[in-house]
Amino acid sequence: MSHELSERQLTAIREVRELTGTAGIPVWLRGGWAMDFHLGEVTRPHVDVDWYCWRSDAVRLAALLDGHGWRPDPRLPVERQLDLLRDDVELSFAYLDRDARGRVVVGSGPWAGTPLPEGMLDGPPGRIGPHRAPVISLAAQIEFKEMYPVWMPERPRRAKDATDLARLRASRGDHPTR
Repeated sequence: MSHELSERQLTAIREVRELTGTAGIPVWLRGGWAMDFHLGEVTRPHVDVDWYCWRSDAVRLAALLDGHGWRPDPRLPVERQLDLLRDDVELSFAYLDRDARGRVVVGSGPWAGTPLPEGMLDGPPGRIGPHRAPVISLAAQIEFKEMYPVWMPERPRRAKDATDLARLRASRGDHPTR
């Protein structure tokens, strides 16, 4: 991944934030870019830009971004999440929903209805230089990095995940375990 791709991804983040803000469609960065926006710097190359959106906003979001050159990724089913491509930049919007108790839950796929971390959407916006974006909370970022290998044993923790987890914990003031 190149520095130029990171710049194109940052431009895409700004564009998504501006378009969704104007349209009143809430979105939150998740994954590696959420971490970087929390930390205030680009820490590593990213394959794509991961977001959350409400499942009920997915059709409107897809139409909004289609009007700006983003096309559905034909490799992935839109029923599970909204994956879009423009040139070499990939956007991925995982769906959120609320259960009968009002909790934020996974909005689609095999884990649909599973509660997500409380307060996940209440974190402050992140920033990298002049770029600002809504991000999931630091606590949720850490929980996801810690729990992926438990939730999905077939997906062991990657080296980048361990490094990301250490960075996130350090930003919270945790001391590395010895």
